[in-house]
Amino acid sequence: MIVIVDYDTGNTLNVKKALDYLAIDNQLSADPAVIMAASGLILPGVGAFKTAMNALQQRHLISVIQAFAATGKPLLGICLGMQLLFDRSEEFGETQGLGLIPGQVVAIPTKEGITIPHMGWNTNTLTQNDPFAAGFANQATYFVHSYYVQTKSAYTLATTDYGQPLTSIVRRQNILGTQFHPEKSGAIGLAGLQRFKEMTDHATLSSH
Repeated sequence: MIVIVDYDTGNTLNVKKALDYLAIDNQLSADPAVIMAASGLILPGVGAFKTAMNALQQRHLISVIQAFAATGKPLLGICLGMQLLFDRSEEFGETQGLGLIPGQVVAIPTKEGITIPHMGWNTNTLTQNDPFAAGFANQATYFVHSYYVQTKSAYTLATTDYGQPLTSIVRRQNILGTQFHPEKSGAIGLAGLQRFKEMTDHATLSSH
């Protein structure tokens, strides 16, 4: 079963509806035992980084998500959920993240012709070969964000152009993230969620 972390961040129900549509066994939960027993974990998110981290802390879920990541089972962060995987964010003052992938979250630079937030459909350009990211190559997906992730190229699988390249898909071993919303990205996004499910079927457990 795939578990969606339930911490009142806006798009949890849309993610669940997408998994239900795909007939993927899933559950919304904030129960540590349920989360740790999952075959795969999805961390959704809409809104501000600081608010989301506070919500995770209030529910005592920060260490639980970190422990799940250490099992080697697949973990997918979506939109703000992807940003939470990193070390820190400058949104509304510096806030520590989950520290699962090295990097930081910073504001999208304001430039002539660039409207903030970055909202709508934009194309993904692969920067590495990866079975999860491959289906998004040169495909448009739906974005809504004002901040973006700065991380090493080793962890960047794809970017999208919005005045400059913005990180759109990341991966560090079993930990993945999409800046876009696959649950709002039509057939392309649904296929990505299906690939994540297939990853959970073939995950090799490890401690790292």
